[in-house]
Amino acid sequence: MKRVVITGMGIYSTIGKTLDEVRDSLYHGRSGIGLDEERKTLGYRSLLTGMIESPNLKGILDRRSRVGLPEQGKYAYVATLEALKNAGIDQDYLEQTEAGILYGNDSSSVPVIDAIDLMREKKDTTLLGSGSIFQSMNSTISMNLSVIFKLRGINFTVSGACASGSHALGMGYFLIRHGLQDCIITGGGQEINPESMGSFDGLSAFSTRHNAPEKASRPFDRDRDGLVPSGGAATIILESYDSAVKRGARILGEVIGYGFSSNGDHISVPNVTGPVKAINTALQDAGIDIKDIGYINAHATSTPVGDGKEAEAINEVFGSTKPYVSSTKSMTGHEMWMGGASEVIYSLLMMNNDFIAPNINFENPDEHSAKLNITPKTIEQGFDVFLSNAFGFGGTNSTLIIKKC
Repeated sequence: MKRVVITGMGIYSTIGKTLDEVRDSLYHGRSGIGLDEERKTLGYRSLLTGMIESPNLKGILDRRSRVGLPEQGKYAYVATLEALKNAGIDQDYLEQTEAGILYGNDSSSVPVIDAIDLMREKKDTTLLGSGSIFQSMNSTISMNLSVIFKLRGINFTVSGACASGSHALGMGYFLIRHGLQDCIITGGGQEINPESMGSFDGLSAFSTRHNAPEKASRPFDRDRDGLVPSGGAATIILESYDSAVKRGARILGEVIGYGFSSNGDHISVPNVTGPVKAINTALQDAGIDIKDIGYINAHATSTPVGDGKEAEAINEVFGSTKPYVSSTKSMTGHEMWMGGASEVIYSLLMMNNDFIAPNINFENPDEHSAKLNITPKTIEQGFDVFLSNAFGFGGTNSTLIIKKC
């Protein structure tokens, strides 16, 4: 079995468009949540969302490459550029090495809607343009980036609801550990437009705390009233330890455990047994004791049921050791398909800068969160191993464990 390390990361987030900006936001507990008035015209109950600008890629990418990229594809491209630079990998290296891509993504709504609207209006499919199909497929990110960066290794999209980004890292870890690849671009991307979020709003899943957007996302807090949708993209470069050492790469962390499970229960209501199984499987895979975990980046999205079930699961496994726990979704909102990857980056930034970001808006614990060691304020303390949870609709669960190397 080969050791698997992280040699690069890049982020395009509601709390920063670069690693430095994101680190600063995490340290100061800065929220990226705002109000989108356009949602009112579409009949939304909630106008809350993570705020993010679409990057302008003119002059950076040629037109042929740009027309195939949807919103989340643009985010992923920018994040991947930063990750490759952070890893010290240039285009020559990618073309000389069998590098691959595994990216988490589970929707591409606007290109589909735009194509259908145009067909219904014009009654002519030839007007859709050559980029429509490449923007609308769920595999749009891995498809486009594999061509743009001329990748010749593994190439597919991991679609696992809100655990997609985490599962993408886990699958990359498995492939490298078993010697099937040496370098894989992994991550997660999430569109943030109102067209993609209407069904969630229709389920009353979103917070309606409009009077104070920065206080709306309240993971683990007794008074939480729903999640805040968000998005962006996060890219992590996974590499075999041997490959990283050979090219003199800086190692940001080592992936030592991946656990997964399915709840086998309700399609949208989580339970406790599934997350406990994923966490315990990751711990067993890592070969470490629960006391070795210094920090847990919780999945907690600010929903009444979901946060409670995760708190129960964490307490069941770690009740005797009580590691620090926080949900960075309190600042970013729920980044969905992206979240399992971005939260690994957030945790790496903390681990490599000796602090633990706060779970902002955690003011009143409930009966379950009161049993956890949740950090409402920034803590100036280092840690060597962290665990990151990501769960999703359909009862899919993913847990990753990463340590300093």
